[in-house]
Amino acid sequence: MSVSEQYSDTADTAPAGTAGAVTSGSPTVGTRDARHQKRVLLVWDAPNLDMGLGSILGGRPTAAYRPRFDALGRWLLSRTAELSAADTSTLEAEATVFTNIAAGSADVVRPWVEALRNVGFAVFAKPKIDEDSDVDSDMLDHIALRLGEGLAGVMVASADGQAFREPLEGIAATGIPVQIIGFREHASWAVASELLDFVDLEDITGVFREPLPRVSLDTLPDEGAWLQPFRPLSALLVGRKSAAE
Repeated sequence: MSVSEQYSDTADTAPAGTAGAVTSGSPTVGTRDARHQKRVLLVWDAPNLDMGLGSILGGRPTAAYRPRFDALGRWLLSRTAELSAADTSTLEAEATVFTNIAAGSADVVRPWVEALRNVGFAVFAKPKIDEDSDVDSDMLDHIALRLGEGLAGVMVASADGQAFREPLEGIAATGIPVQIIGFREHASWAVASELLDFVDLEDITGVFREPLPRVSLDTLPDEGAWLQPFRPLSALLVGRKSAAE
């Protein structure tokens, strides 16, 4: 499921003026310089989360099953306030979304991108040229940049353990709290990690209007259930073509 398919309807986004980033902590913020500031960073892997949500729903989500980023932003602000209570620095919440833009989909995706920016999220958009045009490396580069500037916490919304498990566990090993946000069906690596804290997206208050119709091998109904593919079968042809070239 592409980003353009998932977010063609943005009627359920937050109203204008809802902040997604804020500075919190000591009331003497004005007297502190940049050396005493740290970020609490949220990085959202849109292509990966879109695929995970689509596999749970078995298709394109309706408005009731689209993530509400205003609720996600409030959760991030609450988490930042929690961390600030144990940190002498000024903490700033930063919310970011990384996404691919397929050829010809800009007009469809633009309202979603603008809605995110209006809520307070920064958006990194990258053309979807081929199967290798993912945003994983861009996300890791941004995390590394913020780590060098000072991080008090990082949350990564993705189920891609191959890309993120090792670098994020490395950060967590230094004492910086690291949380993985996603769907437990697709992130067993994060659920089982001794260094990472896993947060199921559906457990964040207000992110979904209705409970997701989730089915897993551990909770199968007596009559059985269909488990949808994570990607279209035609993707196998794309991979073979790339290898041949």
